[in-house]
Amino acid sequence: MDEFKAIEILKNELGFPDSSIKKIKKFHNYLIEYNKRYNLISKNTEKNIWIRHILDSAQIIKFIDTSKDHNIVDFGSGAGFPGLIIAFYNENVRFHVKLYDKSPVKRAFLSNIKEKLDIRNLDIANDVYGEEILADIIVCRAFKKLEEILKISRETIKKPHKLIILKGKNAQLEINNVSLGSNYSYKLEKSITDDDSKIIIVDAK
Repeated sequence: MDEFKAIEILKNELGFPDSSIKKIKKFHNYLIEYNKRYNLISKNTEKNIWIRHILDSAQIIKFIDTSKDHNIVDFGSGAGFPGLIIAFYNENVRFHVKLYDKSPVKRAFLSNIKEKLDIRNLDIANDVYGEEILADIIVCRAFKKLEEILKISRETIKKPHKLIILKGKNAQLEINNVSLGSNYSYKLEKSITDDDSKIIIVDAK
């Protein structure tokens, strides 16, 4: 799969408008430029950003009701995956996205992208610990193990919410090793970018 195929899927299967695709292209170019100076993503994945990072993040849209308003929080956003890509999807009224990352370098990059691309439905914050978080949906990718993600959501989010977590081939094993409790239910979905990867979707009542 190449860049053109990824863009085709973004537009035709996931519903990203042309205006969003234009901004994602600009973001892609900024990311390549910044990555020369800062280690935002692995150098080994630079040639495969559209599939490995952008499309992988964008597939989360399939599991969000895009007809409703949502507060979406990304734990450990890094260079903006997956939360920034979701913010690109709907910049008008439906989604408000907050990116959390502990790295000052990565937060500075995200703030720069927000300003350069005029992304108005986006906030950037430091630490997911120690404060109440207002979220309908938590998304994360390459953040922490499922047990820790659930612990943070339990302690910081007081209302029912959904977690959408991009995971590798050990997703089921991680689920088996945690005690979800009666107020949690989950399902596993296949990733469209990697046959071995899974998406864990947890409903927290």
